[in-house]
Amino acid sequence: MGSKQQQVMTTDAVALPQSWGSGSNRIAAMNVQGRTPSPNINTSKDFGHHPDDPNHKKPGWRRFLSFVGPGFLVSLAYLDPGNLETDLQAGANHRYELLWVVLIGLIFALIIQSLAANLGVSTGKHLSELCKAEYPIIVKYCLWLLAEIAVIAADIPEVIGTAFALNILFNIPVWVGVLLTGGSTLLLLGLQKYGVRKLEMLITVLVFIMAACFFGEMSYVKPPAADVLKGMFVPKLSGQGATGDAIALLGALVMPHNLFLHSALVLSRKVPNSVRGINDACRFFLIESGLALLVAFLINVAVISVSGTVCSATNLSNDNKHQCSDITLNSASFLLQNVLGKSSKIVYAIALLASGQSSTITGTYAGQYIMQGFLELKMRKWLRNLMTRCIAITPSLIVSIIGGSQGAGRLIIIASMILSFELPFALIPLLKFSSSATKMGPHKNSIYIIVISWILGLGIIGINIYYLSTGFVDWLIHNSLPKVGNVFIGIIVFPLMAVYMIAVIYLTFRKDTVVTFIDPTKDDTAAQTRMETGLGNPNATELDRVHYREDLADIPLPE
Repeated sequence: MGSKQQQVMTTDAVALPQSWGSGSNRIAAMNVQGRTPSPNINTSKDFGHHPDDPNHKKPGWRRFLSFVGPGFLVSLAYLDPGNLETDLQAGANHRYELLWVVLIGLIFALIIQSLAANLGVSTGKHLSELCKAEYPIIVKYCLWLLAEIAVIAADIPEVIGTAFALNILFNIPVWVGVLLTGGSTLLLLGLQKYGVRKLEMLITVLVFIMAACFFGEMSYVKPPAADVLKGMFVPKLSGQGATGDAIALLGALVMPHNLFLHSALVLSRKVPNSVRGINDACRFFLIESGLALLVAFLINVAVISVSGTVCSATNLSNDNKHQCSDITLNSASFLLQNVLGKSSKIVYAIALLASGQSSTITGTYAGQYIMQGFLELKMRKWLRNLMTRCIAITPSLIVSIIGGSQGAGRLIIIASMILSFELPFALIPLLKFSSSATKMGPHKNSIYIIVISWILGLGIIGINIYYLSTGFVDWLIHNSLPKVGNVFIGIIVFPLMAVYMIAVIYLTFRKDTVVTFIDPTKDDTAAQTRMETGLGNPNATELDRVHYREDLADIPLPE
């Protein structure tokens, strides 16, 4: 191509624009050995313009429904037990004052998640595959390892949350509940053999169970609507620890494994490889993600409102006040029972169980796509889930046996800190790839989206780094270890923090060197391959050129 940039090709495949003559420069790996050339090509830029395309006959809402699914699966990560605990603490400490943080955080999340969806739709590859192609082998394996650790860290709150729910409902010891969670998700994934619609329906039911439970609690406690709306739209940080709780709320909203997941889920949809086809798909995924995150936002608002109303009641006993001052997933149930009655405790436990079980399914798929993208290794979902769950169960089981429910609750905080630590290693590659002409071609972000997304991304990363560093320094100052121990810890941790910052700077300023987009008007090799493979025939339907990943299609989403 006349540049020093590399091109990604294999011995039996060549990277080609899939929509020659369609106005789209989207890339796919086209097998040029032993493949029967497509007899026709449709040069229309319109989505489903060919009369044989069934999408052409569908009304707009029917076409939209075919894209519904990925956003709702991704939104489950914003409803996991870790987020619920952060919501409970924010409501107990500050009533409704931090609702505006949740609103802004989910708007941030919508922008970031839409970038992940657009990356998958426009490139035909998900984030982990592009990372594998772009970065040197050492960096690639480091990113893979960090991504796997993120999946495990995200799975820990789901394990503990489910164990707490079983403890509340059936009085099962927490450590026994931890063991039981190992098989529960395998049973859910086993429903796939009865058809993907069954699992789809189950996930939908779990989300609506969560919504019904928390909205039911909110209707019972009746928080003042004026105060809730004021907290949602009037920014305010007052009271001790408000800034720290706000940072914790923001840090819990964008999870690294979710970015890998969303960019892969969208590839299960058949998107015509034309300018309008890609643009329509990106718009539909944006709308669907917005609706899904709206539901997640309303559930988060309900949790904070219930916690804020209960803990601000004037007739609280001293024991209940103590529980409000250090509320956890487990203690919240006893607080609700004492203030609202036993039925509210059961309703809360059911919602917590639904949260843990639905969220862990997304973690299983995220781990599958990360492994497949970085290592080109695809495991069976039950085996992948068993491996991830066993790794997540080990620390949860040890801590719950030694420290009980209180120790398990602290482990959720540690897992959240790990996720905050890992966020830059997924978010920065996403921001760079989605803004790069070498990856996205004409579908790269506009300058306005680039500026906004980088400001948001670096802002979230900065908040997480500030939260982690100040938390560590505060712990180092106030712990009860001898001075020698503190010095030894400082000698180990501060160099690691320096390495961490260098790695973040490297990912931010490293120039992309691998080209996965090829301009058909300038690349003679690609043009020659086009002629050799017969891709110039002008009579193929739009669906013949549909970009469709069969290796990612066997997921619980509608076709």
